[in-house]
Amino acid sequence: MKRALSLVILTLFLTGCSEEHRQTELLRQCLDCHAMELDRQHQLPCTSCHQGDNAAKDKGSAHAQLLAHPSHPDSMQKICGPCHGQMVAEVLGSTHFTLNNSTNLFREAFGATDKLTSFLDTPSPAAPATALDLADDLLRRRCFKCHPYSQGDNYPATTHGTGCASCHLAFAEGRLTSHKFEKPRDEQCLSCHYGNYVGFDYYGRFEHDFNADFRTPFTTSNDHFRPYGVEYHPLVADIHQQRGMVCLDCHSGKELMGKAGGKPSCRGCHENSELVAANLPDRVEKRSDGFILQGVDGKEHPIPLLQHPAHFEQPEAITCQACHAQWTFNDFGKHFLRSDRDDLSPWTLLATQGDAELEALIENNINFDKTELPPQMTDTLTGKSQPGLWFKGYSMRRWETPLLGRDESGAIATVRPLLDWSLSWIDQDETVRFDAVTPDPARKIFHSYVPHTTGPAGVFYRPRIDQFLKTEHISPPR
Repeated sequence: MKRALSLVILTLFLTGCSEEHRQTELLRQCLDCHAMELDRQHQLPCTSCHQGDNAAKDKGSAHAQLLAHPSHPDSMQKICGPCHGQMVAEVLGSTHFTLNNSTNLFREAFGATDKLTSFLDTPSPAAPATALDLADDLLRRRCFKCHPYSQGDNYPATTHGTGCASCHLAFAEGRLTSHKFEKPRDEQCLSCHYGNYVGFDYYGRFEHDFNADFRTPFTTSNDHFRPYGVEYHPLVADIHQQRGMVCLDCHSGKELMGKAGGKPSCRGCHENSELVAANLPDRVEKRSDGFILQGVDGKEHPIPLLQHPAHFEQPEAITCQACHAQWTFNDFGKHFLRSDRDDLSPWTLLATQGDAELEALIENNINFDKTELPPQMTDTLTGKSQPGLWFKGYSMRRWETPLLGRDESGAIATVRPLLDWSLSWIDQDETVRFDAVTPDPARKIFHSYVPHTTGPAGVFYRPRIDQFLKTEHISPPR
């Protein structure tokens, strides 16, 4: 009986070893050509995700029916779903994948009466006949570059994977540098959150203006001197970044991947009360010597608690950043022109546009030694080129004293202009189809937001609040 049992155990052991050896051999077949290192959880034959034939003897057969981007949202449920079903189902409905908040805010400002469930549903007008048609054309060909359905713009620091890989695989210089699926690093976050959007400011970066004269003398002839498309001013970074905290230390997977869990709050970590102590954020613990945040990279960060009397004596509800923001994004007057003309000489000094495709076309066509390309841009949702080029410019770019307004709850908060858009269109016959179309004037231009430029309130926080209260009823931000 014992001998029989031993034989069964030995058989199972050998079977397991044999299967492991087979899996390793199948994996090696691909790694002979594709040198890469896999993470511990994905020690699988490449065909498990990429399909193809890893037993084939030639490249053509091995790559038959190859799935180059298995984590793309169109393939996630089939490829990633069997192991990560709940995650895939939840993340596909997250705002990172739908972009529905920003898309609907913009479309409604130009007359949309229905809400889209996803930016993928943005209409594609063949020839814009209304302001909303023109706005949709702009969205599809100029704006939808940073999302998990795309690999980002073609700059060294803005290229990323698709779907799960957009956050969990590392890219550099436009190429995949690691096949290890790991927790997102700040580099992955910044591949989308750059160019004067929240996230770029966390590192103290403010994008230069587009005109070549305004970027001098900071430009250089070195390779990749504009990793994010446009140079940036190095300003003071957020105090949390200075202390070594990364994006995931505050923004957990529960928030980013559409799971249950709200956005982080300053008071959630810094308020000294039994109520907050009983409901601490993830990875924050109360110890005998205070509160400690366990960083995702293993670092421990002591958390200072609210102690200054100003935090408890304000008669008005005031958000933390109204006092603690060191600077904000105050770009005002965003002008977009669709031009179907083939004469690009007026754009010589504005060839840097923060759009790699457009920049390549301008630089090609203003060089008389090169074959002229047609004035077309790609629809980012279909991958097809369409007539017309979307140029961008600003009335003013500033990072000065934070602007204040009221948030949805009525609290004094930092605000920035979001609906200060102006859209125009001139066709190939130089007929002006639309001239400086702006959002519905009944809509607010300034909206509250949380700048990631936290620092000491200093001695000027009180005058900032007092000045806002004095002028609020005279000329409040609209």
